[in-house]
Order: sequence, then structure tokens, then C-alpha cells
Amino acid sequence: MANEQQLARFREDLYLWNQWRAENPHIRPDFSGADFGGLDMRGHDFSNTDLSHTDFHSGDLIRSDFSESTLAHSDLSNALLLKANLSEADLSNADLSEVRSQKADLSNANLSDANLINADASEAKITGADLSNADLVGSNFSGASLIRANLQNTDLTGANLSGASLIRADLRNSSLIGANLSGANLSGAEVAGANFSGAILENTTLPDGTIYRKKEDDRSF
Repeated sequence: MANEQQLARFREDLYLWNQWRAENPHIRPDFSGADFGGLDMRGHDFSNTDLSHTDFHSGDLIRSDFSESTLAHSDLSNALLLKANLSEADLSNADLSEVRSQKADLSNANLSDANLINADASEAKITGADLSNADLVGSNFSGASLIRANLQNTDLTGANLSGASLIRADLRNSSLIGANLSGANLSGAEVAGANFSGAILENTTLPDGTIYRKKEDDRSF
């Protein structure tokens, strides 16, 4: 449960809260289970904070800092996370459906078992992130950096990965049925057991470094 004293200080005055955090860098705030749903919290500092089971549904979190925070099982559905910093955050089992996180930093974040159905993470930095077993149906990762990302057993059915960098990504046993991978770079990616049925692969750089030129469906590399 949230530390009510810390939560009251945070809600009362943001400037004083930031000052308190600067003076107490050894204290990890506990806002677990708090309700911030629908609030304008753009630019707030939530770094290294326990935000597990917290409600941020439909909130404005543009440019907010969640680096190294715990957001496991939290509700971020339909939230605005444009250019937010979520690097090294724990988002396991979080609900990020319909989230808009264009150009956000999710590098080395834990997104295992998360729900990102119809999420927009276009041009986001997701390098080294763990998205294993995540639901990414209909998500938009166009132009995103997914270098070395763990995408094992993910459902990317109908996802947009056009122009994305998937260099050395792990896509083993993932579903990319009908996904758009046009212009994506899969150099060195692991794809054993992945299903590319109906995927758009025009001008895609394949794991062996060759560029796919065929327009007709070809499920094998």
C-alpha cells in the first residue's frame, strides 16, 4: 500500500516534492495502489518509485520520468506517454493497451506478460527490453528501436513494425501473422518457430543480412 505521508506531500506541492526527493535520494517512494487515473501529470518525476498496482488510466504523462520504477500490474491503458522515460522500469503484467508512447524511452524495461494491444510505440527506444509473452496485437512499432529486445512467445498479429530495427532481437515462437515488416531490419535476429504467415516483408533485411524483395507471400527465410 502507498505511503500516505509521502503521497500527501506529493499531491500538496510538486516543487516541494521534487525538493524533498533531491534531499532524500536514498528513500524510494511508495505510491503502490494509488489512483492517478485521468490526471494531468506531465513532466512528473516518478523515477525509482514503487507504482505497482497503480492506476494511470487515460492520464497525461507526457515527458514524465518513470526510470527504474516498478509499475508491475499497473493500469496505463489509454495514457499519454509521449517522450516519457521508462528506461529500466518494471512493467510486467501491466495494462498498456491503447497507450500512446511515441518516442518514449523503454530501453531495458521489463514488459513481460504486459498487454500492449493497439499500443502506439512508434519511434520509441525499446533496446534490450523484455517483451516475452506480451500481447502486442495491432500494436504500432514503426520506426522503433527493438535492438536485442526479447520478443519470445509474443503475439504480434497485425502489428506495424515497418522500418523498425530488430537487430539481434529474439523472436522465437512469436506470432507475426499479417504483421507489416516492410523496411525492418532483422539482421542477426533469432526467428526459430516464429510464424510470418501473411506478413509484409518487402525490403525487409532478413536475419542472414539479405534483403527480401519478393512481393508474394513467402513464409520461409
